[in-house]
Amino acid sequence: MPTPQPGPVMLDIEGVSLTALDQEKLAHPNTGGVILFTRNYEEPAQLAALTQSIRQARRGPLLIAVDHEGGRVQRFHAGFTRLPPAAAYTEFPGLAESAGWLMAAELLACGLDFSFAPVLDIDYGVSEIIGDRAFAAGPEQTAALALAFMRGMRAAGMASVGKHFPGHGGVGPDSHLTLPVDERSLNDIRAGDLIPFRRLIDAGLDAIMPAHVLYPQIDPLPAGFSSMWLQQILRRELEFQGAILSDDLNMAGADCAGDYPQRAELALQAGCDMILICNNPAAAEQILDRLPQIPSPERAERLRRLGQRAPAISRAELHASPEWRRIATSLANLSPAHA
Repeated sequence: MPTPQPGPVMLDIEGVSLTALDQEKLAHPNTGGVILFTRNYEEPAQLAALTQSIRQARRGPLLIAVDHEGGRVQRFHAGFTRLPPAAAYTEFPGLAESAGWLMAAELLACGLDFSFAPVLDIDYGVSEIIGDRAFAAGPEQTAALALAFMRGMRAAGMASVGKHFPGHGGVGPDSHLTLPVDERSLNDIRAGDLIPFRRLIDAGLDAIMPAHVLYPQIDPLPAGFSSMWLQQILRRELEFQGAILSDDLNMAGADCAGDYPQRAELALQAGCDMILICNNPAAAEQILDRLPQIPSPERAERLRRLGQRAPAISRAELHASPEWRRIATSLANLSPAHA
């Protein structure tokens, strides 16, 4: 009997426990992952029970993820350590690896597989959505701090997801609201934005999320729908062997790719291994039902590697560890400007 494969769709669920419709969508052959949001969280024990029920409802390979970078993008609060934005590590570089470990360990203890981190965008001072989510204003410092954060995640047993390829920091608009257009040449992007991606790929980056940004000097399609970006540049030039996970197809930056099933098919054809559809249950149902079910052992293996690498320790064991106490105290002692 063939080994079950994860489907190519990562979707969200309604609340703090599963509804009958949630369970139906989780059982669909095209489902392969769940992304959680603040609305899905009350406290750690509830979260652990929810992740367990999600896996039971799927009865097959499934990834559970969250955006939990720190700063403005941290979905779970009460019962979790408050993490600073990535920009804080410019001033406190020694905390980057420790914070990556703590973030990963706390999520793994509640049954999640990974956070969409680290951010590899460069803060050029123009982006409405990136800003202090970026580690630094230059490519080498961004790469060094992101590498440290990734090492911490890896030490805890969590896969890393670099975003937003090939770089979202050079444009002002927010791709949640519109399609940003970056007019720079490929040589300019290679000399800056691609450096953090190259460094982390060389160090074993597990997955990458492309940006819903258009780079018209390189390709007429946004990066997440472009085989030029995903196959020619990411796979061949940068020799990336990990998984490619689309950004949310419900974002306005994806509107140019057609209706929701068309967006999903175009992203997969361009080279994505998994597509995300969030905060739009009707669109998720359309994608699940209309997307062809095509097995891919290569895609399944890339996605499999994003799961937990070792049994996670319990929250009680984690909180009893001197390492967790030391790091949590250091993060709590950051000045309010960095919290």
